[in-house]
Amino acid sequence: MEITEKHVEALKELLYSMADDLLILGHRNSEWTGLGPLLEEDIAFSSMAQDKIGQSYALFQLLNELGEQEPDTVAFTRNANQFHCSKLVEFPIGGYDYSLVRHFLYDSADTIRFDMLRNSVFEPLAMVCKKFTGELKYHTMHAEIWMKNLANGNEESKLKIQNSLNVAFEQALSLFEPLAGEGLLLESGIFEGTTVWKDRWLDSIKPMIQNWGLVLPTENAPNSYYGGRNGQHTPHLQPLLDEMCEVFAIDPSAEW
Repeated sequence: MEITEKHVEALKELLYSMADDLLILGHRNSEWTGLGPLLEEDIAFSSMAQDKIGQSYALFQLLNELGEQEPDTVAFTRNANQFHCSKLVEFPIGGYDYSLVRHFLYDSADTIRFDMLRNSVFEPLAMVCKKFTGELKYHTMHAEIWMKNLANGNEESKLKIQNSLNVAFEQALSLFEPLAGEGLLLESGIFEGTTVWKDRWLDSIKPMIQNWGLVLPTENAPNSYYGGRNGQHTPHLQPLLDEMCEVFAIDPSAEW
């Protein structure tokens, strides 16, 4: 099927949602640099944060090829209400238990999203998604190992992981907020949609949660954290952007 101008606008919404998720969570996770509970975890979180920012850059490059501004301009000059990220990625890092649970919920979902898009009819996006398969595999493996270890540790570690899961699961549902023009993505074969994505995610994480002796919260209010895809964000996002863009704002024309 031919990808028309209206399909391109819907495609941009998809790319912005993916790139902004990765950019913001990458910067959030980078805040663990020097603070990790173990040296190995300090290095791991820093490395995965760098991966996410690199992945976001590749997606911003695709947006640039579709007529949007340069990646640095898009990443560092927008205000919070111009971002398309889910609210999940905006929250402060909290304790390591919260960051780990968010890491697990997000990366398991993002791996599925990238895997779905490896078959996209928009070939440049399919190629980008295939390129990062190895990185995503490492991220999900890391999250699953530590979730299992802490859930099967002592009573304190299990309780902390369960409490963080109770909080982060509902926030994670914001990932699956329907996109503007989603019907166009489906009809064109660009993306199978957020409903299919969410169902695959739940089918993936439920057995693991159960095997670790944890309880997956029920979806009492699945849309309570919606709004991020449409520029409605938590109060946490703009301060993060101000800090993130501080160096770029000093001299936007500088070359690094």
